[in-house]
Amino acid sequence: MKIAILTGAGISRDSGLATFRDSDGLWEGYDVNKVATIDGWNEDPETVLKFYNARRKQAWKAKPNDGHKALAELEKQHDVTIITQNVDNLHEKAGSSHVLHLHGSLFEAKSEMNDEEIFQLGDEEIHYGDKAPDGHQLRPNVVWFGEMVPMLDPASRIVSESDALLVVGTSLVVYPAAGLVDFYTGNLPVGVVDPGETTIYNRPNVVYIRESASSGVKKLIQQLEL
Repeated sequence: MKIAILTGAGISRDSGLATFRDSDGLWEGYDVNKVATIDGWNEDPETVLKFYNARRKQAWKAKPNDGHKALAELEKQHDVTIITQNVDNLHEKAGSSHVLHLHGSLFEAKSEMNDEEIFQLGDEEIHYGDKAPDGHQLRPNVVWFGEMVPMLDPASRIVSESDALLVVGTSLVVYPAAGLVDFYTGNLPVGVVDPGETTIYNRPNVVYIRESASSGVKKLIQQLEL
């Protein structure tokens, strides 16, 4: 069975990684409009780099929780692809081998003028003045609000070809990622794990587990008999 799994920040919350939606638009003290938009980068790249350097250190030390691990275990029985909005690598740490990062990775850098050449960072910092080989400033290889999502087309294709769709830890309010659910045409119910209400809460043919990912993913897999 082909299973597509769409994950968001909520799955990493139990691993200690905060989301900006938890605190009125502030992301660990930073205004999201200042550090997670292309306009913020253009206005104050030094502050943006400082913010992502801190996030990178935090995510590098974080450990996958039971939600990540349960999705990795699912690979032993099915053809699983995880489409994540997260920029951490916790799915990979848990053992998932097919992970599509919609919004890039904290652990990669690129030139601000060239999306094609990617550099592996590990947990190293990027400083203002650090240049790519093309002579332009290095920036995190993440997709900010106001930028195109280059992996959206392959993600849409994966969802459309899947027999089952799970949605974990995302409220599905941020587009274009939220629109991926509309590409699903499988017969099984859409499985959702999130402690709050998502935009598909009242959608027909949905199995909804209103719990955190660390406890809810296993229950969802059991309920759907996957």
